Amino acid sequence: MSKRTRAIVVASAFLLPNLLGFLFFTLGPALTSLALAVTEWDLLTPPRFVGFANFGKLLGFSTEAGHWTPNDPFFWKYLGNTLFLMAGIPFSMFGSLLLAILLNQKLRGIVAFRAIYFLPSICPAVAICMLWRWLYQADVGLFNAGIQQVGQWFGQSWRGPGWLVDQHWAKPALMQMGFWSALGGSNMILYLAALQGIPRSCYEAAEIDGASACQRFFNITLPLVAPTTFFIGTMSIIAGFQGGFMAAFIMTRGGPNGATTTLEYYIYQNGFQWLRMGYASAVAWVLFALVLGFTILGWRYAAKRVTYA
Repeated sequence: MSKRTRAIVVASAFLLPNLLGFLFFTLGPALTSLALAVTEWDLLTPPRFVGFANFGKLLGFSTEAGHWTPNDPFFWKYLGNTLFLMAGIPFSMFGSLLLAILLNQKLRGIVAFRAIYFLPSICPAVAICMLWRWLYQADVGLFNAGIQQVGQWFGQSWRGPGWLVDQHWAKPALMQMGFWSALGGSNMILYLAALQGIPRSCYEAAEIDGASACQRFFNITLPLVAPTTFFIGTMSIIAGFQGGFMAAFIMTRGGPNGATTTLEYYIYQNGFQWLRMGYASAVAWVLFALVLGFTILGWRYAAKRVTYA
């Protein structure tokens, strides 16, 4: 056996476990769901081929009462919920950048502060959701108790909103929890690494030229962390489309009135609550098309504005 052949065999042996895992747990289920998307299957009877009927019902519109109405209005409503929850991505990214700048200072005990801010990322997500569910309680929750206390200071009787039971407040409540969880998470770590890679000489030259802290931030920091920002933004959009299930399931069960039901939650409902596995697979592939489309748009337009030093 030649040296080249031996190297290929060794490399293949190292790659084989990951390749088998990808085939059995990623590619296999993906192709199976694609096959199920053109069928009607309730898990109890054999799948029945229906062609593109699931996609037609999902994306199609019909004329009723003189105007176009969607065949599946819930899909469009839950797509809107998903996009609404994703509106918090820019704020969490900017907050992570500011926090990374603060934690990049040479201060005593800064390592401990970094660990403290990263704690929510390693805590069990279920425990975090249960904690925030208690904080949002209308009667005994900490937020409403604080609002009531502030009202008493001003001689007013203030009552906090029904955070998780009011359809107008449920999505902002989940966004606030998501912002807190993501603020000191992996995004902050990535920004911190990017900041530590910026040469100190850039800031020293700017200070000599009389640049203010704001000017240094917009003309040095932001451009030089742009590759990291692009990566975080792309991954956050992908995670935003695919997320929202755990928090909604634990805290609101998708309510009130479907206000916190996302596309991922809708896939779960169709597949495992209503046993419409074929339709759930169709929703999943439409979700895949949305993620792929937004990713391609990001690479096509946003990537051109990123400068790699």
